[in-house]
Amino acid sequence: MKFVKILGFLIVPTIAGLTIANLRHDATVASVSQRNSINSFQIADRNLTVTGTIERVWEDGFRLNTGDRNYHVDSWEVCGDNTASHLAPGDRVTVTGELEGGEFDAYAIVKDNGTPQGLAICR
Repeated sequence: MKFVKILGFLIVPTIAGLTIANLRHDATVASVSQRNSINSFQIADRNLTVTGTIERVWEDGFRLNTGDRNYHVDSWEVCGDNTASHLAPGDRVTVTGELEGGEFDAYAIVKDNGTPQGLAICR
């Protein structure tokens, strides 16, 4: 039985008809599959939509309580430094954006104004 060293640390027995190229192909397929599932998870984070009540507002963001979680929302991309001119504590909003590093970067904010479509804020 022959042994082959792969990637400098893994030793596996060779089998008739199995070549290093086959092993490399399998490793590449596994690597691509793993990357795709990681990318899918990251994409899901980029399209997060949450609804809740604003607890606190500052010039370029606010704290949103969804009932089971609080989000620190960065609204600068949507409102610049004018968030406090458009939103107030107690407002109910739906925010779409990207959750990154513990902060929710908003790219759309819709205020509940009693209509089915709501009121788009700032843009």
